[in-house]
Amino acid sequence: MGDYLIEPVDRLPFGAEEKARRYATERYRGAAGRNWYGCDPTLRFLMRRHLGDGFGWAEPRLRELGALMGGPVARWAEETDRNPPRLEKYDRWGRDVSEVVMPPSFEAARREIVATSFTRPEFVREAKAAGADPVALGVAWSYLLDQADIGMACALGTGGDMVVGLAEAFAPDDVKARVRALFAAGAFSGEAAQLLTERAGGSDLGALESTAARDGDGDAWRLDGFKWFASNANGSAFVVLAKPVGADDGVRGIAPFLVLRERRDGTRNGVRIRRLKDKLGTRSVASAEIEFTGAEAFLLAPAASAGEGGDGRGLARMMELTNGARLGIAAMGLGCARRSLVEALCYARAREAFGAPLADQPLMRRKLAELVVETEAVQALVFDGYLTPLRIGAALVKLRAARLGVTAASDAIEAHGGNGYIEQWPVARILRDAQVNPIWEGGDNVLCLDVRRAIERQGAHEPFLERVAAAAGRAPSGDDATAALVQDRIGHLREAIDAWRGLDKSVAEARLYPLAQYMADVYAAALLLEQAGWEREDTGADRKALVARLYARAHLADRGPLRGIDAPAEELERFDELVGGAFEEE
Repeated sequence: MGDYLIEPVDRLPFGAEEKARRYATERYRGAAGRNWYGCDPTLRFLMRRHLGDGFGWAEPRLRELGALMGGPVARWAEETDRNPPRLEKYDRWGRDVSEVVMPPSFEAARREIVATSFTRPEFVREAKAAGADPVALGVAWSYLLDQADIGMACALGTGGDMVVGLAEAFAPDDVKARVRALFAAGAFSGEAAQLLTERAGGSDLGALESTAARDGDGDAWRLDGFKWFASNANGSAFVVLAKPVGADDGVRGIAPFLVLRERRDGTRNGVRIRRLKDKLGTRSVASAEIEFTGAEAFLLAPAASAGEGGDGRGLARMMELTNGARLGIAAMGLGCARRSLVEALCYARAREAFGAPLADQPLMRRKLAELVVETEAVQALVFDGYLTPLRIGAALVKLRAARLGVTAASDAIEAHGGNGYIEQWPVARILRDAQVNPIWEGGDNVLCLDVRRAIERQGAHEPFLERVAAAAGRAPSGDDATAALVQDRIGHLREAIDAWRGLDKSVAEARLYPLAQYMADVYAAALLLEQAGWEREDTGADRKALVARLYARAHLADRGPLRGIDAPAEELERFDELVGGAFEEE
């Protein structure tokens, strides 16, 4: 080994104070145990902006939530990951009870989270009365929970809005009352599950084999089938896709049904769990293979007079509700990215190598700066996806956010070195969990197909381009080059969409992915410029303008023959400001 790798401290005797300091474990404090609201200036910035006069009412509640998620909930998440749910298939008499037993750590976390949820009906009423937007608060709630445990977020949020909405629209009155009672604590109560996937189908829902038949002359049906993936299998209310007997073949023949854990008469329904899935991650949500055997079910579609299985729009109507679910998965990707960023920053500041903390090394600074910029870009996308809903937005936001969760977690592991690959350190679980986000509610290809449908059937690119142009138009003065670059790319994006629409059908489908990525790039850059304008108005600062400039330079600029190697090194020159605006030591 050459002398250039020998540090002066290495020549000291083993155990010398200067050498031992490098191994002082108390310095390695990660994200857990911190107040995740208090240490997140970017979240506070967004809350001040989106809550307006209601911010004063909301901030103490946000601070309490930050302490809960960064403290007990984060600890319980680690314990649940080590001791996941288990299935008790039979009771002592050999009867099939199919009971999912959740670990005490899960139950403790669930109680606290549901009790303090920002989606509780009473909290929503109080927020509105105080002038605070409950939608913005709900996004903040999810954002903080997702940093601790996206499995818990899935368990609490799987299909709750869908179950409640469809039941209120189509279920019999007595069944509506039962659903209302189950979801009295709000949609995020952990009572719901949606069961779509079958072994033969996957994303090809037209290939499903589950069937439903009328049970006499009443409003109940008998449902039989086998679902290959069911998240939150310990829930009490299931939305299940099946083909009514006599309905058309194909997608139009599929209809959603409501199946409750218990029948109307209080007896156990025909819901059998074959086994729990042994998953890579998200172990806190019980995923299972579920069999329905003559289960009592209720059609979640208009009366059968419009057709034996409804009006043929049951699946389409259900899919219209998936945008909310996709944004929920995008928030999970953002949560994984934010947690990964914080863990990487904390570790890089504490770990010393080659005579200095990792966070002082130029290459590590480049990577950390990149994580800050990419995370804040996705944060902008997720909040805008909820607060400015666009038909095409959810697919684009999930496409970018879900993937960033995986790459950011991988980067955080690399920043930790070998320690990151060890399960006793937090980033290994974050990577295992994050990998499911690109799968849930449609992989990249499915999302791209949805972008195509939105453009071709609804012209959804027009309001999207209007929103992007409006956001970019709110850029602050002083960095006209970045604003001009983004405006220029908005024009190019319109040209790209027009050119894509003229391609051969098979080529156009293959080019959907780069088109969707281009749309996400421009969308995020415009939103960051808008945030830079807000910051200039509020405080006169220009940190967000720096973030927007770095993002646009990485994603939109013509990098030239030198591939940007000669670009200004602002990420290094203003590193402390960039990182300090993303994470604060309390």
